[in-house]
Amino acid sequence: MTPTRLLIVDDTPMNISLARAILEADGFVVEGATDAAEAMQKVFRFLPEVILMDIQMPGMDGLKLTSILKETDATKHIIVIAFTAYAMRGDEEKMRTMGCDGYLSKPIEVKTFAAQVRREIALAAERPPSSG
Repeated sequence: MTPTRLLIVDDTPMNISLARAILEADGFVVEGATDAAEAMQKVFRFLPEVILMDIQMPGMDGLKLTSILKETDATKHIIVIAFTAYAMRGDEEKMRTMGCDGYLSKPIEVKTFAAQVRREIALAAERPPSSG
């Protein structure tokens, strides 16, 4: 089985490093990007199947970037999982409405993080594509 290619977009390099270490140990091929511009470059160079998308970033936020990716034919198939400290009631639904295929809250639990990511990928793959 080919390893899943995953891009982590987060403006905090420490978050990328921790998530990357956990996911690489679990068999993912991982790249990181610290802002929307770098993420767009890596999307077309690295060709991820999944993106863990931080929502609150300087410049273009993760929801706007997700919207652009989902409106672009070449990238709309990529599973985008919100990866955020926003954990208030209604936030997950809002992020799904804005195009995210899944939702993971920070901080992460090291022991279960890779399994959570795999679960969100599986659930997203089962859902019909959003019409938007």
